[in-house]
Amino acid sequence: MSDNQVGEKIRQLRESKNISIEELAEKSQISVDLVEKLEGNAVIPSLSPLLKIAKVLDVRLGTFLDDAPQTGPVVVKSGKSENVMRFSGKNSNLKDSTLDFYSLASGKTDRHMEPFLIDVHPPETEDYQLSSHEGEEFIFVMNGEIEVLYGKETYRVSEGDSIYYDSVVPHDLHAHGGDAKILAVVYTPI
Repeated sequence: MSDNQVGEKIRQLRESKNISIEELAEKSQISVDLVEKLEGNAVIPSLSPLLKIAKVLDVRLGTFLDDAPQTGPVVVKSGKSENVMRFSGKNSNLKDSTLDFYSLASGKTDRHMEPFLIDVHPPETEDYQLSSHEGEEFIFVMNGEIEVLYGKETYRVSEGDSIYYDSVVPHDLHAHGGDAKILAVVYTPI
């Protein structure tokens, strides 16, 4: 899936539910400007606003990645998902990806979890902006090291380590000391 389909899917879902850009922005607590940039693919989104938009539109985050839904199991060979979504850090003006999400469940209908393989690139800046959303996240570091800012605490998580946390606590995840690869499972109640 190309990155530009995410913005198009947001626009299609918003219009199908007769929600204005202003209403979507207000209900998801993000700026009208950011909604317009996301729909126009002018910025690479961060995960938090997409989760908030998905909640307002009453869809799973994975809906923005899904192509043809299926009811049976979804198999991804060797973690080589063709469905990739790129995210910036929390800076809504970034045009470069710091997180490349490869969906491991794209197309699976009625799922409650969003499993991803994520390539985590070093941030452009150390101006970390913590964000929060409903749900939980499980992270397993496959390669490299990540740093998770969680509330007022900082956790370094290295290859073979994992961290599980409530997403409602303000947090930020970024690579530490070079690229990293993680397995992440995100749960967000609809």
